[in-house]
Amino acid sequence: MPGPETAVRTRTVGRLSRLSCLLVVTGPVLAAPAADAPRPNVILVMADDQGWGDTGYNGHPHLKTPHLDRMAADGLVFRRWYAGAPVCSPTRGSCLTGRHPYRYGIVTANRGHLPRRERTLAELLSNRGYRTGHFGKWHVGTLTTEIQDSNRGGPRGKRHFSPPWKNGFQVCFSTEAKVPTWDPLLKPKTARGRRWWNPARDPSDAVPYGTRYWNQLGQSITENTRGDDSRVIMDRAVPFIEDAARNKSPFLAVIWFHAPHLPVVAGPKYTALYADHPDYHRHYYGCITALDEQVGRLRATLQRLGIARNTMLWYSADNGPEGNDKAPGRTRGLRGRKRSLYEGGIRVPGIVTWPAVVQAGQTTDSPGVTSDYLPTILDVLGVLPPRKFTPDGISLLPVLRGQRNRKRPQPILFESAGQTAAIDNRFKLVHRSGGGKKNKTAGKATTELFDLLADPHETTNVAADHPRLVKELSAKIHTWQTSCRASAARNAAR
Repeated sequence: MPGPETAVRTRTVGRLSRLSCLLVVTGPVLAAPAADAPRPNVILVMADDQGWGDTGYNGHPHLKTPHLDRMAADGLVFRRWYAGAPVCSPTRGSCLTGRHPYRYGIVTANRGHLPRRERTLAELLSNRGYRTGHFGKWHVGTLTTEIQDSNRGGPRGKRHFSPPWKNGFQVCFSTEAKVPTWDPLLKPKTARGRRWWNPARDPSDAVPYGTRYWNQLGQSITENTRGDDSRVIMDRAVPFIEDAARNKSPFLAVIWFHAPHLPVVAGPKYTALYADHPDYHRHYYGCITALDEQVGRLRATLQRLGIARNTMLWYSADNGPEGNDKAPGRTRGLRGRKRSLYEGGIRVPGIVTWPAVVQAGQTTDSPGVTSDYLPTILDVLGVLPPRKFTPDGISLLPVLRGQRNRKRPQPILFESAGQTAAIDNRFKLVHRSGGGKKNKTAGKATTELFDLLADPHETTNVAADHPRLVKELSAKIHTWQTSCRASAARNAAR
């Protein structure tokens, strides 16, 4: 593994233009932070399968999310925030690497792992003196080679062993994959179906769910794992933050909730809030409200410790909502859902608060994506990416500093299960390859162009009106795919 001198190099005045090029940012270069400026704390919070319409601040008619609503009012809301992929694992990898999943081999859920040579945000910040912690769902590698765990953990999944502590996280409380959102290590003996169930009234009525929590020592943790899973996760994240604050150390906390991924299970306190709704909806809404409560707890902790002003806190989701249009997750009318590259599958909630820099009560239509996290944070710190780093994200620091209408210099590019897409500042090109039954795009191959500013619901294909743009965006997708395949080959060869 490269040392700090090669993996992370401090930016000097003479290197400013190089950083701008590497992160694909155009326009005037912002001054580097003052040498004596305190380094910000960074918290990346992510929900699992939360739709773009699944918040109160974005107009949901039933959901109670007062803390997310307050966070939106106190910070900057990205009205066009995108998950790096329409499914879980690939998006999570994009958060940690600043790169598209096709570069590092996690192209769908429960496949592949973070390669040893792929540099993560946690490694880069750890080398800069940050304390680093991961809490919640991991899903970019297995966490044990010794015993059967979750989807792939154990001897048979040994080649995919890539836990948080092997990827730069000094502390963790993590699961390989999904768990129930109430009593996360258990399921009732009488549970039927996979969407939801009522919590077991007594431990003797429950059996192990099959997924474990692990710490940084490779130990399975069972203490304090009853009740709401979002609270269980935050019970580990808060002491980590308190310890860093007590030692005056900057920190990176990655908090990846399981809610509202199936199975959605909410406790009586939360289902009672939605008593007039069907069971599935009561549990879905209830577990999101429980998650929201923990977001409020997190923000209150930052205030209590006196570190809120210099903490960059991000909130997003890994993809759109599960199920069909009758399922409780909402896209607010956007086309498609989880697994689709239409807007409903990839446009998700996106909020950032950072009182020292980000003005409260702001919104932007400038597109952002989860692969922008790493370039943005490195830009904030005045740090260059590793050598031979091919980014897919860009630095959003100019947007955070007030350039709300800033245009992206290059489109955001996607590939997933027979679909490709390119999103620029106005238009979106979607290719669907067609194919057989097992292909997500089964049927006839299609090429569609949408004007997202005039038609965010993607109802009208305007490809025939803009043939030159279709050709240009198609060429960019092809060039990018070639670059991704080359990156993947280099990772595989190491």
